[in-house]
Amino acid sequence: MNPDLDRLQPYPFERLRVLLSGIDAADLPVIPLSIGEPTRKAPTVALDALQAELGSVENYPSTQGSDTLRRSIAQWLARRFGLSDVETLAAQQILPLNGTREGLFAIAQCLLDRTANARDVLMPNPFYQIYEGAALMAGCQPALYAIDEDADANLAAIEEASWDACQMIYVCTPGNPTGAVLSETALHQLIEKAHRHDFVIVSDECYSEIYRESAGAPPGLLQASESMGNAGHARCLAFHSLSKRSNLPGLRSGFVAGDATLIKRFLAYRTYHGCSMSGFVAAASIVAWSDEDHVQANRAAYDQSYNAVIERLSAVLDISTPPAGFYLWPRLPIDDETFTQQLLASQHVRVVPGSYLARDARDGSNPGKNRIRMALVASPDRCAEAADRIASVLQDIKTTASSF
Repeated sequence: MNPDLDRLQPYPFERLRVLLSGIDAADLPVIPLSIGEPTRKAPTVALDALQAELGSVENYPSTQGSDTLRRSIAQWLARRFGLSDVETLAAQQILPLNGTREGLFAIAQCLLDRTANARDVLMPNPFYQIYEGAALMAGCQPALYAIDEDADANLAAIEEASWDACQMIYVCTPGNPTGAVLSETALHQLIEKAHRHDFVIVSDECYSEIYRESAGAPPGLLQASESMGNAGHARCLAFHSLSKRSNLPGLRSGFVAGDATLIKRFLAYRTYHGCSMSGFVAAASIVAWSDEDHVQANRAAYDQSYNAVIERLSAVLDISTPPAGFYLWPRLPIDDETFTQQLLASQHVRVVPGSYLARDARDGSNPGKNRIRMALVASPDRCAEAADRIASVLQDIKTTASSF
């Protein structure tokens, strides 16, 4: 067995199942806010394109993806982030992925050098646990930096010694679970550090299209790279997905774009890895990346959910609307595990304890402790109902505390 398998930690949802096992849930319809799985309908145009190309199963797909697919992605990047050289993007700087999850994991196996002196992989804390597993399975060491609602300040707080020891950094912008967004200035500074300290930036931008209309579209790594004149997006890799943007998590479709030298090496790795995108998935993806109407409707629905939930919870929690993403990350008046259990038992609402999404720091603190992650993926009406149930539990806690 690969000994690095023993370094992997249980996934948050495995821990959640254990925590909630044996608890009798309230006799109410369940409202799951635990998993970040979109529940809104997928765009019909993408599903129609998928159906029309089912005959492509008779052919082996290309690891690099078709010219048409890469061009549609390049054109989307140009429209969304103002990138200028569509031809070079499509020809040399894009690889399709079977969802960003497998790409974010595989890029570490491809690029990290377990024999190097600098073996740290910087990553946010709390985080998407794939980052940690990818670093461990590549024989390197996760190095955590705490995050909260101020993404720029979180990066600025990283010490020079950590940059020196870094081989690669994962950033998530907009952040999971905070919804915080790195500014273009902060991305410029990060790119400068990558060149000065010799590391690669892996930017997970799968929530980039789920933003509040009032806050505006978040900047991306390649947008910042081009605006500062970073030729060829050196040391920069941006990962995007249709899962959140287009409500297509089961399609398993995304891409990585950036540094052509790194993309070329990743293509060589993936040729052996055997993870080419099927032709019918590519056909649906081309249509999805080319259509913005369904994305705008998606954002509008999420805005409705946030407005409904914030209105109902602001009286019992110190809470505000994040600029992007579809999560809420509130701080609780009690332990996060206890609250999660009480919420299921009394209101049949499922959330994730914040501490399950984070790791203890060297001082023993956990940036997710006494927080919960709420995924506002249900309809606005269901999210509003969930907020009423959560407020009821919090009010009971407040009443009980005041009686002592």
